[in-house]
Amino acid sequence: MFFRSGKKRVRLSINKASPLSILKVEGEGGVGVFYQGKEIVRGKLEPAPAHCPDQAFITLCERCVFDCKYCPVPKLQGHVKSDEEVLNIIDEVLRAGNLKAISLTSGVETSVEGEVERVIKLLPALKKYNVPIGVSVYPTEGCSRKFYEAGASEVKYNVETMDREIFKKVCGDLSFDYILDRLREAVDVFGKNRVFSNFIIGLGESDDSVRDGIETLAQIGVIPVLRPVNPHPLRAGDCFTERPSPERLLKLAKLEAEILKKYGLDPRLAKTMCLKCTGCDLVPFIDF
Repeated sequence: MFFRSGKKRVRLSINKASPLSILKVEGEGGVGVFYQGKEIVRGKLEPAPAHCPDQAFITLCERCVFDCKYCPVPKLQGHVKSDEEVLNIIDEVLRAGNLKAISLTSGVETSVEGEVERVIKLLPALKKYNVPIGVSVYPTEGCSRKFYEAGASEVKYNVETMDREIFKKVCGDLSFDYILDRLREAVDVFGKNRVFSNFIIGLGESDDSVRDGIETLAQIGVIPVLRPVNPHPLRAGDCFTERPSPERLLKLAKLEAEILKKYGLDPRLAKTMCLKCTGCDLVPFIDF
């Protein structure tokens, strides 16, 4: 579920052992979050017909031929949506009155090129909705120009970690420098504040490597999305994963804010995907 208070939004999960609870209250918003029985914030619950509020956020392919060691997707080998299914989901969000953006993400069913082509063929059918469109896939050389010309507003190509040694261990099927090159291409096409990259925290990286990584991405015009690792039982023992403490996350997010300001980058300008939602991550200039 998603809880909103003012301009801040957080995604909450159900945990019977949690000291937090949500209860109906009188007045603005209608619900309050309570900690050990004491109300700490008041707001409202938001509907999320397709993954998050106000967007049709759709995973096209829930499979992946790559084997990043922290990711359960290759083990799950889930569903691959048809274009008809995608359009039906978007129409459902539109009918609910919540369609302000369309965001597409995907694993890799058989080939990187195939996923890129899947998106390029789908994008023209989405123009009729007249909302910003975000795309997050594993990129190919030149795909940013094709996405842009087909109607995409923003892209997110995930570098996953900016520690080269960790990258080799956990994303051995992928190329670190290749992804950075595609991010540079994307900024050349879409411009600053329109290109993002997930940066996982909790794979054994040091704070210094995080700082250096944020700086490297910001220098080329990319806004990192600092994402705490979510250890999954299907990947137990495959690599080091340790969910970072709230204190570390806040420290690194504040560090990111300083660097983004230095390079004139602002997550508040995002139109689609994770930075527009803000439910799962600490987003500089919005959450603090």
